[in-house]
Amino acid sequence: MGMTVNSDDNDDEVIGTINTTPLVDVMLVLLIIFLITIPVVTHTVPVKLPEEKSTPYATTPENIQLAINKNGDVFWNEDYLPNQEILLARLKVEAQKRPQPEVHIRGDQLTRFDAIDQVISTTKQAGIGKIAFVTTPPASS
Repeated sequence: MGMTVNSDDNDDEVIGTINTTPLVDVMLVLLIIFLITIPVVTHTVPVKLPEEKSTPYATTPENIQLAINKNGDVFWNEDYLPNQEILLARLKVEAQKRPQPEVHIRGDQLTRFDAIDQVISTTKQAGIGKIAFVTTPPASS
């Protein structure tokens, strides 16, 4: 700490030292906070968390591809299905196969949820056990 008392020298002289007392005070406070919080963080219940894996799903020809456009029209692969009864009849035939195929639903972002819900209900009613939703993967950053 630089300080001059009763000096006859020039009063315009600049003191070139840095007062480090506030810096030391802040560092001691941070050190105390870390010393208090680290034991709390390390004494948690040991749990082995599952690791994330993102593998692209392979679409096999046996899987059923259902698409629903924004108007609520249902398409089986590329074929238009005019009503739910035809969809139910075709799904019941597919439900009898062993192993049972999966139903992959592709819904447009602007599709009303009740149209997708009708397809899900029809699929359950037919006895299909596996239903999946196809989405666009997020862009990698």
